[in-house]
Amino acid sequence: VIAADIGDTAAFGVELAASEVIFNLAGEISHLHSMDFPERDLQINTVAQLRFLLACSAANPGVRVVYASTRQVYGVPEYTPVDEAHPVQPVDFNGVHKLAASMYHLMLARTGQLDAIALRLTNVYGPRMALDVPCQGFLSTFFRRLVLGKPLEIFGDGRQLRDPVYVDDAVDAFLAAGAVERVDSRIYNAGGPEALSLADIARIAANAAGGAEILYRPFPDAVKPIDIGSYFTDSRRIQAELKWNARVAFADGADRTLAYYRHHRDRYLDPAHPEPDCRMPEHRGAPRRLMYAEG
Repeated sequence: VIAADIGDTAAFGVELAASEVIFNLAGEISHLHSMDFPERDLQINTVAQLRFLLACSAANPGVRVVYASTRQVYGVPEYTPVDEAHPVQPVDFNGVHKLAASMYHLMLARTGQLDAIALRLTNVYGPRMALDVPCQGFLSTFFRRLVLGKPLEIFGDGRQLRDPVYVDDAVDAFLAAGAVERVDSRIYNAGGPEALSLADIARIAANAAGGAEILYRPFPDAVKPIDIGSYFTDSRRIQAELKWNARVAFADGADRTLAYYRHHRDRYLDPAHPEPDCRMPEHRGAPRRLMYAEG
């Protein structure tokens, strides 16, 4: 384990040279933070990524790199399910910067400097989610509130569709992309096994927790402009080429997730501060804007 910024490439050059496959999951995922602090997001998701990839190509030319991209690059879907041919039109800085990072991977693959694959993931959930990290998406917020015995909150009418993918399935997608010998494609969508409304996701999760109140709220001003409406994934390419399928239904995944936190809650939540502050640490003296994101 090397605790280092991926942009600080001198800290792990030897390890890069010795690697057969590099799984690149580093990055900031908060859409709200990207809108409040776009240059910070640029540095984390774009500048540091470029430094890292150049170090990979210098230390280990042609190494396989599997990048954790996001369905957020597609923006508001023009059609569903969303396939890899869908236009990319991000609605926030996080999506723009994640798209730029994926383009670095693909450009270096075209020139032979890396052997890169980008997985455009839908909402990933499961055991070991960082429940104490603010503004990381609606699923971590849902599970945190259920673990704390609090009601769930939904922005809007709850009809927006999502296809959550369980962490074990996401890991299998990375392993499949890392192991494939013949690379037919460089971009793969990886979505969950079913499209569910946010209302159904909340109901299923609440039932798994033994019951919880579900509240509907108007969209906060900071969230509405970056809401993408309904999204679910066309995963046929990854199914055909990498032989991957998402297998864990959300009801089963929610049961597994909550069972994990019942045994390990204190590792993930500070009883003295159970609700994380959505502001960045250096801005916590500023007025509070928003606690929960629908991302």
